[in-house]
Amino acid sequence: MTDRTNFSLVFALWGAGLGAAGQYAKISVIFDRLPAVYPDAGAALGFIVSLVGFLGIVLGVVAGLVVARIRYRRAMLWALWAGAALSLFQATLPSLPLMLLSRALEGVSHLAMVVAAPTLIAQLSAERHRGFTLTLWSTFFSVAFTLLVALGLPLVDAMGVPALFVAHAIWLAVFAVILGLFLRPLEVPPEGALSLGGILRDHVAIYRSPSIAAPGAGWMFYTFCFLAILTVLPPFIAPEWRAWVMGAMPLTSIAVSLTLGVFVLRFISAVMLVQIGFALCIVALLWLWAAPGLPAACLALAGALGLVQGASFAAVPQLNDTAAHQSQAYGGLAQTGNLGNTLGTPVLLAVLGVAGFPGLIWTCIAVFGCGIAAHAWMAARRAH
Repeated sequence: MTDRTNFSLVFALWGAGLGAAGQYAKISVIFDRLPAVYPDAGAALGFIVSLVGFLGIVLGVVAGLVVARIRYRRAMLWALWAGAALSLFQATLPSLPLMLLSRALEGVSHLAMVVAAPTLIAQLSAERHRGFTLTLWSTFFSVAFTLLVALGLPLVDAMGVPALFVAHAIWLAVFAVILGLFLRPLEVPPEGALSLGGILRDHVAIYRSPSIAAPGAGWMFYTFCFLAILTVLPPFIAPEWRAWVMGAMPLTSIAVSLTLGVFVLRFISAVMLVQIGFALCIVALLWLWAAPGLPAACLALAGALGLVQGASFAAVPQLNDTAAHQSQAYGGLAQTGNLGNTLGTPVLLAVLGVAGFPGLIWTCIAVFGCGIAAHAWMAARRAH
């Protein structure tokens, strides 16, 4: 641990994280253009997006265990260079099977980054600054999507789809060079050798631990609703407000997490702030139930979700002292987050079809209530 924060390296790791989020976002923002690239693909096009997330579900915790053993700096640099090479390959617009294979390999690169980077940030941050640095890290997905919509789509309009993949490769390579030059290896005790049996035992131990598993448990309920709400809410917002509100919601979430969230973390634990955030989400949802589509209620919900977002990452080093346990917890976050993202939208769309807007609201209230309960249960286990 350190008593001084290396902010330049923290921001460099966050910049690399934007590249990791770009592995998702670069496909999402051009998804409507992919049928022109792969006209015979049909439903298989969906796998170009989902393969990265599927690997996160299957290998999230394994990634945390592997990264802890092969070392964080080495894993980060390998993942950045591999990601850059894969993006350059994708710029050639290969055949669909090869594109899908590259996306699967990209999922491995993505997992290594999202486990190694926050672990490194926690180790490079003084305890008094971790609330800010890990909340900053938690914004990497929202910021990357915003940047790719603002800058990536005009690039595609001007130069075509391959240009976006090339730009992404350059971004990853630049941060690989910066971190390769200035990031030093962490001095942490060596982990044992990797084996299938050891990985399975560690997997069980992680989810039995109320300290290692707690951040990921709450994160699953957050991710179950966050993207799904952004997907299903627009039709209920008045057309003249719709585009403005949907653009402002992710930015409100980021702003609240980096301001109010960081300030409150100076006085209460991250777990308590996650629970408060979930409770405020429920209040905002009740407001939306009373006034469907009201812009102020939508932004209030986004702000409350921002508190959960930042505090969930800040909870990892508060609950886990060692770098190895932290990387395991971040692996759990990757796994449960991908599970929530994958299940949330289809489940809420199904609920919407059966029970309408009130059913949607009450389902989300139940999910956020489960998030509060999960953290309360794990806190009780830690107390004993």
